Amino acid sequence: MLDRSSVSKPSSAALRHPLPMIGTLFEACVDSLEETRDAAASGADRVELCVDLAHDGCTPPLALAAECSAIGIPVIAMVRPRPGDFTYSRAEIDAMCGAMRELADCGASGFATGALHRDGGIDLTAAERLVAAAGQLPVTFHRAFDQLGSQDDALEALIALGIRRVLTSGGEPSAIAGIGNLRRLTERAAGRIEVIAAGSIRAFNVDRIIAATKAPAVHARWSGWRDQTVPPLDVR
Repeated sequence: MLDRSSVSKPSSAALRHPLPMIGTLFEACVDSLEETRDAAASGADRVELCVDLAHDGCTPPLALAAECSAIGIPVIAMVRPRPGDFTYSRAEIDAMCGAMRELADCGASGFATGALHRDGGIDLTAAERLVAAAGQLPVTFHRAFDQLGSQDDALEALIALGIRRVLTSGGEPSAIAGIGNLRRLTERAAGRIEVIAAGSIRAFNVDRIIAATKAPAVHARWSGWRDQTVPPLDVR
């Protein structure tokens, strides 16, 4: 269990949206020390730390990773050197591997990363290098997974690579839209890899997503969770 004795009190906004899950891990996507503190104090199990969320997140500065790790909640550091596609040069993969080692030294508990070929498949060579650079720390294959054509085959490839988690909306724009695919992926994973449901998850739909998919973990952008408004009718 996380020792929250040194964690600050949650903001009033967070208190309006406490985490409702029991038995399902909640990962908050954050981009600042303040958000990390807020998510930890509100009951998040871990955070994914990145910057430039306007472009779906990039590698955080080492100083920020160290500050967030010192709070006492597990910090999964994004390792993505730039916005744009997920096809990287050898020099970029070298830099990503180096960033992993530096982030680990700053206290990161794992990494969220991924690499694709231009034809849309997983870059297996790059992925092998990233897993090796992570050492004993777990690697999450991020939502580049949702750009893959055959997610069932891709899931098996990730398992064979030793990747421990996969972040996905089931290939759809949101977790709600991808419920059927998320359920299939979770069943196929059978505990061999942690399927993290993601994509516009909020307090008003999280119970439905968990019940329908049986995903062992869910992921939500903390600013969206904290500041959410309930739509008048969720018909999907």
